[in-house]
Amino acid sequence: MMLKQGIDWSDVRWEEVWKASKDTLTMLGASLLFTIILGLLLGVVLFLTSRRQLLDQPVVYWLLSLVVNILRSVPFVILMIMIMPVTKALTGTTLGVQGSIPPLVVAAAPFFARLVETSLREVDRGVIEAAQAMGASRWEIVRRVLLLEARPGLLAGITITAVTLVSYTAMSGVIGGGGLGDLALRYGYQRFQTSVMIVTVGLLIVLVQILQMAGDLMVRRFSRK
Repeated sequence: MMLKQGIDWSDVRWEEVWKASKDTLTMLGASLLFTIILGLLLGVVLFLTSRRQLLDQPVVYWLLSLVVNILRSVPFVILMIMIMPVTKALTGTTLGVQGSIPPLVVAAAPFFARLVETSLREVDRGVIEAAQAMGASRWEIVRRVLLLEARPGLLAGITITAVTLVSYTAMSGVIGGGGLGDLALRYGYQRFQTSVMIVTVGLLIVLVQILQMAGDLMVRRFSRK
């Protein structure tokens, strides 16, 4: 009885929930796309420049690894505030969906790059040496050997990154980033509307479950039998 009296479901404005859901999906889709592109490139370079690999550039690897580790060490909320001038220069605003995408990418790309590097390290070195013996170029080895052999691991990494980005989009509401996190903060927390908080958290949970199931399905689809 106390629970029924404490939660007023009439507080939920479904048109705002729908708009916030679309904003969250927009932020997730755009940031995930840029994260995959930048993170994949960075992860491949990290792998190739590491010891005993195709490029073997310890200094370059150390510098890139240092940058990646620094970006991964900064809490996302602080990172959003730190790069506000960059965000403003790129998008013209630091608020809303557009203002949230740059910090999301900056936070997630180094994380995904490490997952890419780890997946590439799991590729059998014998396969790489066989490709070299057949006269394949470095680009062909990367494109036709490394990325194909590491595909299940890369897909798993994309899934993990997508789930992580969902939590980041929710945190972006702290600085007016929009989406479900912003809705939960403004109505669920500041106005003590428990029903709004429950709805937004429930939608985020459903989104994470969908992403995880889709990712697991893709991993099984491309894993060797």
